Amino acid sequence: MRNFAVLTRSSVPPDRLLPDGRKLARLALLLIPQLLCVCLAAPVEPLRLSVSTTPLSLPIFVAESEGYFAAEGLAVKINEVIGGHRTLQQVFDGNADVATSSEAVVMFNSFKRNDFAVIASFVTSDDDVRVVTRASKGIAGISELAGKRVATVVGAASHYYLDTSLLLSGVNPKQIQTSNLQPESMVEALAKGDVDAIAIWEPFPFQALAGITDARVLPKTRAYLLSFNLIVSKNIRGTRDDELVKLLRAVDRATRFIAAEPAKAQAILRSRLHADQKFIDYLWPRYNYRLTLAQSLLLTLEGEARWARQEGHVKAERSPNYLDFIHSAPLRRVRPDAVSIRE
Repeated sequence: MRNFAVLTRSSVPPDRLLPDGRKLARLALLLIPQLLCVCLAAPVEPLRLSVSTTPLSLPIFVAESEGYFAAEGLAVKINEVIGGHRTLQQVFDGNADVATSSEAVVMFNSFKRNDFAVIASFVTSDDDVRVVTRASKGIAGISELAGKRVATVVGAASHYYLDTSLLLSGVNPKQIQTSNLQPESMVEALAKGDVDAIAIWEPFPFQALAGITDARVLPKTRAYLLSFNLIVSKNIRGTRDDELVKLLRAVDRATRFIAAEPAKAQAILRSRLHADQKFIDYLWPRYNYRLTLAQSLLLTLEGEARWARQEGHVKAERSPNYLDFIHSAPLRRVRPDAVSIRE
C-alpha cells in the first residue's frame, strides 16, 4: 500500500496538482463575474419610513406615487400611522428609520433623549391645528375657553398651539380642564359632549365640521407656524447618509410636482386619505410645501422649550442645544441653498 501511494503521487504531473500563476488568473476571471452577480442579487434593506396620515405628509405620498423613490434607486418601506407623536415613537422603538413629525414633538422628546435628529422640514402651515367647539356651548373665541373642558394631544403640536393661543388671549392655560386624548377620539368626544372643545390637526377639524351639525372653528390666533419634518434615528446618521440624500432628492422633486401639478397632487392626496374634493378645497391653501432647514426652526424649538419649562410641562433647569438635533449634511448635498441654519 505504501508503494502504491508513492507511485500515485509521483505519477501525477506537478502542474496538475498546483495551478501556476496563469491558471490562477484565469480562474479569478471566471469567478469574479459570478461573485458580482451574487452581490448585486442580494436584497437591499429598505429605508423604513413612519409617515403620519395627514395632508402635511403629501410630499411623501407624491414621491411614492410618482415613482421618485424608485427613480433614485432607493428602496423604502412606508408605514402610515395617525400622529407625528406615534411616528417618532416607532423610530425610538426600532421599527422605523425615519419619521414625519412636527417640531413640537421634537422639542418635547429632546428633554428625554438625544438619539434622533432633524434632516429637513418639508412643509409649514399656520392653520393646520384648529380649535373646534359647538355653537351650543356658547364659545365664540379662545378667551372664552376659561373654565371649559378642552381635549388635545399632550406633548404634540396641538398642545403647544392651544396653550400659546390661550396665553395670547389673556387666559392662563391652567384655567381650562385639559383632557389628553388621541386624535381619532376627538370628534366623538366633542359629539357626545364629553368636552367643550378640541384642539387638533387636520383632518380631524374637518371631520368634526362634517359630522357635527353645530360644530364651528374658533378664530385662529396665528400664534404658531407649524413645521413638519423628516427625523432620523442616530443609528443611521452618517452611516446611511447616501440613502438620506436619495430620500431628500425624491421629496424635493415631490414638492416641485405639488407646485407645478396641483390637480394631480390633489388627486394623490384624495386617494391616500380617502377624502373628497370638498375636503381638499377646504385645506389646500394652508400649506407651503418646500424643503428647508431654516434658522427659524431653531428659534421655534427654543421658544417652545422655554414655554414647556415655564408652564411645567417638562422638568429641566435649561433647554437642550437644538443644534445637536440637526443633521444638515444630507440636505447640503441636495439643496445647499435650502440650509440657513448657522452651525
